[in-house]
Amino acid sequence: MKDWRAFAAKICGWTAGAFIAAMVLLTVADILLRAAANKPIPGVVELVELMLACSFFLALPAVFLRDGHIVVDVVDAVAPRSVALLRRLAAALAVLALGLMAWQGWIGASDALAFGDVTSYLSIPRIVYWIPVLAGIIGAALAAIVVAAGGGEDGR
Repeated sequence: MKDWRAFAAKICGWTAGAFIAAMVLLTVADILLRAAANKPIPGVVELVELMLACSFFLALPAVFLRDGHIVVDVVDAVAPRSVALLRRLAAALAVLALGLMAWQGWIGASDALAFGDVTSYLSIPRIVYWIPVLAGIIGAALAAIVVAAGGGEDGR
């Protein structure tokens, strides 16, 4: 099971990394064009916002798949036998929280689609922003289900 998890996490990580690289390159190009020729890239803020959403939310499933959350090891020394159970419990709570986020996000995405919301400068449909957000949240929820079912990367 570890192989598919590592592959999926790698895909998520590379995709998020590509969006971060594109964000950096676009920002640098905008700064250089603004400074050198007084010709900024139109709508760069909207594009960077979209790439930021893509990078964060598409990386979220990888955090669950790699068990990469920030952890404070308070219980490990006191009750080491409880750690595996607590990890599964935390993953189950994450599934509930991510499910709630996905449900509310779906409502927001549906509204954006129904009303034809667009960004103010480039008129990018707002649904384009919702796609990576929902994909990341749902992917993270699926990854958390794997962890909650006992598929922790370290076998616990």
